[in-house]
Amino acid sequence: MPISRIGLVVHQARPLAVEAAGTVHEWCNRHDIGCTDIDVWTEHQGRRRGGMEEMQHAGSPDLIVTLGGDGTFLRGARIAAKNDAAVLGVDLGKVGFLTEVACSEVEEALEAVHHGGATIEERMTLTMRASRPLEIPAGIESVLRLGHGPALPPPAIRPESTEGNGWGIALDVTALNDVVLEKLARDHQVAIGVYLSGRLLASYSADAVIVATPTGSTAYSFAAGGPILSPNAEAIVFTPVAPHMTFNRTVVAAPDEPVALRVLGHSGQAAVSIDGQLRGVLDPGDWIGVYGSPRRLRLVRLRPTDFYGRLRDRFRLTDAPATAADGESEPLFYPNTPIPPDLAHLRLPPPITPAG
Repeated sequence: MPISRIGLVVHQARPLAVEAAGTVHEWCNRHDIGCTDIDVWTEHQGRRRGGMEEMQHAGSPDLIVTLGGDGTFLRGARIAAKNDAAVLGVDLGKVGFLTEVACSEVEEALEAVHHGGATIEERMTLTMRASRPLEIPAGIESVLRLGHGPALPPPAIRPESTEGNGWGIALDVTALNDVVLEKLARDHQVAIGVYLSGRLLASYSADAVIVATPTGSTAYSFAAGGPILSPNAEAIVFTPVAPHMTFNRTVVAAPDEPVALRVLGHSGQAAVSIDGQLRGVLDPGDWIGVYGSPRRLRLVRLRPTDFYGRLRDRFRLTDAPATAADGESEPLFYPNTPIPPDLAHLRLPPPITPAG
């Protein structure tokens, strides 16, 4: 895909990221391609811009480059989703699930994208409706985000939203990882009625409930005991966090099965977070509906993604001591011969070529 304009999201606290940003700007200057730093704020501004505002500020780039870890990537993804821009994630030496190339390869990566040497991988995302527009009451933001800088504004209302028909207000939300409803008071769990495809699953008393994509299954959902799903899967993952009930398991729903979360009458307030960012607070009686979005996130890939290799590295998976006598297992279960016709439709790693 020839690049016409780049939006750059940089982890400003990381010197390596700032240095790589300079490389991106120099590459853009040589190729006469516009490049704008986005998703930044200063203390005197006192606020951050929403995704659409950031996209417009950057001149609607067709490629977003993120320089940082998975958190920085999520910031870029939030912006890219507003006009279907592709995202190239550049990491800073740590193994991540979303970032694609090392800082030392950023120039090579840009050349590959610009000259058609990269592929686009699409990921499922989530969007939302709510019983009312989301808002953050005065005073709560400073407590919840102590030391983290200003929060994003509440999501805007989508143009196609209609009021008064019972289906709620359509919000301009694109979540790559998850939507989380969580308690505000340490000594008071939230009480939430959980509905899947319009049917009551159960009423939960919990620290939080998580609705995640397959991509987000390795994030908060996993930390709460949820399963890991392949990012190539299509599903919606519901995981309760520390529920006070016997049924504490994750439910994996189909991608077209919506999840509705209603804050019950005797619950305390509940915070709504989207991809780890506080975006609103609900009162008892309020509800949100989370469902698969028709909008996909477009990730730039320079080579086939080794998700399971990254999984082993990221979580430092080690083999069971009882298998030590069998020696070290081969890294791939893959004969170095042509793939049989009945296996040709499967997603397999590229064959190993002899060295030299």
